[in-house]
Amino acid sequence: MTTNPNAAPAVTLDSSGGRHLYAQADTLRAAGPAVRVRMPHNVTAWAVTRGDIAKQLLTHPDVSKDARTSWPGHTPGAVPWLYPWTDVVSMFTSDGDDHHRLRRLVDRAFTPSRVEAMRPAIQAIVTNLLDDLQTQDLTAPLDLRAHFSYPIPTRVICDLFGVPAGQRPQMLRVIDAVLTTDVTAAEAETTNHALAAAMQALVDTKRTKPGEDMTSLLLATHEEDGDRLSHTELISTLIAMIGAGSETAVALINASVRELLAHPDQLAAVLADPTRWFDVIEEALRLHPPLMFLPLRYARADIDLSDGVTIREGEAIIIAFGAHGRDPGVHQNPEAFRIDRQDKQHLSFGYGIHYCLGARLAKLEAEVALPALFQRFPRITLACDTEQLQPQRSFISTDVTELPVVLQPAR
Repeated sequence: MTTNPNAAPAVTLDSSGGRHLYAQADTLRAAGPAVRVRMPHNVTAWAVTRGDIAKQLLTHPDVSKDARTSWPGHTPGAVPWLYPWTDVVSMFTSDGDDHHRLRRLVDRAFTPSRVEAMRPAIQAIVTNLLDDLQTQDLTAPLDLRAHFSYPIPTRVICDLFGVPAGQRPQMLRVIDAVLTTDVTAAEAETTNHALAAAMQALVDTKRTKPGEDMTSLLLATHEEDGDRLSHTELISTLIAMIGAGSETAVALINASVRELLAHPDQLAAVLADPTRWFDVIEEALRLHPPLMFLPLRYARADIDLSDGVTIREGEAIIIAFGAHGRDPGVHQNPEAFRIDRQDKQHLSFGYGIHYCLGARLAKLEAEVALPALFQRFPRITLACDTEQLQPQRSFISTDVTELPVVLQPAR
C-alpha cells in the first residue's frame, strides 16, 4: 500500500491536532505542490496543502474517490482506521453515475428552502440549551462545547434522521471516535463494529416504526428497489450523513466563539451590526476549518504537478481542505482573524462535485446559535488562554475537546 518507493521518505502526518496540525501544513506547503506523508499503519499518500493545487485536484478528471476501482492493492477492512473514510460505499466514496445516484437520494433534504424551514426547530433547540445554561452557576467555569455547541448540530441531525433518543448517546460516541487518528488497529476495529451496529440498530427501528425522517425514506427506497440503494449503501450513507452533519457545525460554533472572545473589538462590531454574523462565520471557517486532511483520493493516471512532482497512477492523495484558507498564496496575513477581510474564500466544505451537502445547514446552525448566545450572555469570557485549549488528537478534525467559559464573570 506504499506509494512510489523511489521517492523521498514519507513525512509522518501529525495527529497532535491544533497548532501542530497547522504548523505541519505550513511546512508541507513550503516543501512542494505535494509531499509524500505516512499515516497510521503505514498508509502513505501525497499530501496537498497548496490552495491552487487542491482546487486543481478536486476537479481533476483523473482523480477518483473510489478505492475499490482506483487504489490497487488496497483490501477493504485491511486498515481499520480507514474504514469510515474509504471502505464504506456512499456518495462520499463514489464517482460518476454512482455518485449522482447516491447523492440524489439525500440532496432533497438539503435544498435551500428545506434547510431554511429548519430554522424554527434550530431556534427552539438553541433557546432550550440557553435556558439550561441559565440554571448553571454563571460565575463558575463551564464547558460550552458540551453544554451548547455540541448538542445543537447533533440534535438537529439526529432529528432529521429520526434517531431515537435512547440510541443517540452510543451513536454519537462512535461518530466522535472516528475522527481520532491517534488510535491502535484494535481500537479502530472496535469503533468500526460499534459504528456499523449503531446504524443497523437505527435501520431495524425504522423498519418496524417508520416515520417522517430521512432514515425511513432511505429504507423505503432500499426495500422498494435494492438496485437503487443496496443495504451496504444504506448503512454507508447513514454513516456519512449523520457523521458529517454534526461534527463540522460543532467545530464552527466553537471556533467562532473563541475568536470573538479573543477579539472584543470585532465582537463589538458584529453586535452593533447583526448583518455581519455572516462575516464572522466565513472568517471562522477560513481560519479554523472544521476538517484539515480528509482521506482519501486516488490517481487514475499519472498527474504532473510540476516542480518535479508526479503523482503516479494508483497512488493515494490526501488533500488538506483546511490549508487553503491559511495559504499565504491565497490570503494576506492568513493567521489573523479579521471579519473585515474582503476575501474569505476557503475549502472547509470541499470543492467540485463532492461539495458538502450539509454546508447550508451548518452555517444556519451557527447563524442561529451565535447571536443568541451573546445576546443571552453578553459578558461571557474564556476561562483559560486560547493556547491552553486541548485539541482533538487528529489530523482530520481541528476542533477542541472542550471550551471552558465563564458566562457571567463578577464585575
